[in-house]
Amino acid sequence: MTIGFFDSGLGGLTVMAEALRKLPAQDYVYMADTLHVPYGTKEKAQVNDYVLQAVAMMMEKGIDALVVACNTATSIAVTELREKYAMPIVGMEPAVKPAVEMIRTTGKRVLVFATPLTLQQPKFYALVSRVEGEGLVEPLPLPELVRYCESLQFDPDIMTAYFREKLEPYNLDDYGTIVLGCTHYPFYRSILRDMLPPHIEVIDGNAGTVRRLSALLTRYGIANNGSGRVELMCTDGNPDYIAKMETALGYARELEY
Repeated sequence: MTIGFFDSGLGGLTVMAEALRKLPAQDYVYMADTLHVPYGTKEKAQVNDYVLQAVAMMMEKGIDALVVACNTATSIAVTELREKYAMPIVGMEPAVKPAVEMIRTTGKRVLVFATPLTLQQPKFYALVSRVEGEGLVEPLPLPELVRYCESLQFDPDIMTAYFREKLEPYNLDDYGTIVLGCTHYPFYRSILRDMLPPHIEVIDGNAGTVRRLSALLTRYGIANNGSGRVELMCTDGNPDYIAKMETALGYARELEY
């Protein structure tokens, strides 16, 4: 049995790395939509078409379940994917609910890092409205961060300067949690932890997504039916990008949670 992971680029590797830690006895196919990355600055209709085309390519590999390891793609296309394919499909959403629970009694606020398109979707506003009614959650679009990640720009000095510039308007004493609302962003968790005040927690939705995947695999009777094989693919078939994916997966597997 094979689990498919899909993202516009490298970000979903952070989710698949968590799956490899928690579900090592599965086989995996990862698809990056290199023809159209990044998604977060594009039109909704475009992204929907891109996702459907890429998942159709993945189906040719005989995947038995799918993780849409991209918050933007999930918010736009996951409903249509579930209507189209009769297999377990797990989407992503920013970890706003656990973030709000973490600051509920502290008087602090939540800051959500995400792509502009994710933050524009009704799905995001519905998520926020479900879990808090006191205006405690603030969005911060970081469109440049996907491009940094796609170029494997993880230099601590460069990235710390970038985050300091973006956070300069904010009084960090007011915040208790930062949500990494794009799967590219966890690559920068250690840099953020080193630069942020110690009272701020940095969280993402990867672990929760893999727990949901594990539960669905068990329900469908397809858990623990593989060997941990990983196949990396991209929509333009560029071997240089596949080599970049291998490097990024190595980084992702070293991330500390």
